[in-house]
Amino acid sequence: MNHRCLAIAGTALFVSTVFSSRATAQSGAQSERGPYARIAIMHPLDGHMVDFEAGYIRHLAWHEQARDTWKWYGWTVNYSERRLWFIYASFGHSAASLDNPVDPAGDDRDNMMNVAPYVDHWGNALYEYLPALSRGTGIPEPAARVELTTVDLNPGTEGSFEMALTAAQSTLTNETLWYRMVAGATAPRYIRLRPRPSMAAVIDGKNEPALPDSVNVLIVKTTIEILNLRPTMCYGVAPTRE
Repeated sequence: MNHRCLAIAGTALFVSTVFSSRATAQSGAQSERGPYARIAIMHPLDGHMVDFEAGYIRHLAWHEQARDTWKWYGWTVNYSERRLWFIYASFGHSAASLDNPVDPAGDDRDNMMNVAPYVDHWGNALYEYLPALSRGTGIPEPAARVELTTVDLNPGTEGSFEMALTAAQSTLTNETLWYRMVAGATAPRYIRLRPRPSMAAVIDGKNEPALPDSVNVLIVKTTIEILNLRPTMCYGVAPTRE
């Protein structure tokens, strides 16, 4: 082999090594664990639910082909004024992993082709898990049902709200996950997820400790919704059995 061929081979090996190192570093950053969650909601166009679901499943196939390391939950809203809206979410991320999602441009392109044509509202918010207020890991059990409570507070009352819930944390007996909204909607906002295996368990959960009475004066609005897990519209999430 002459010197020119050796130089070309050396350059190719160097470029390959650099790109491999970058890909490995990006994959590591993408997988880094932390307290942040992305939670988004979409409203499928009336009369296009079948098209929407088929398009979303095609989009999940793109995530698989792209070797996405994130896990994505998918729920259909059941008991709510937003019935049949769709919520998708990914949990347990660090700030660094939020900076390194899988192929953002490709993700957007595929979304525009397969999902956006069948949606007339698309919201996306970032939340931080609050372990001192919660019982659980911050990554919800993929149960058949989940109770979603959204709490909007008066501005400036966040500290008092969190202090009251922290004091009541020891009374929690089942998985109860609190998150503080970082960006994406009206602030200050908190959400609580309570995964449950069945509607009966959700209803029985009404006997679990309620919000402390002391926080009532801090709250502008509370909304409670029940969501159904959609296993075929999840990625990397194995539903638990009752």
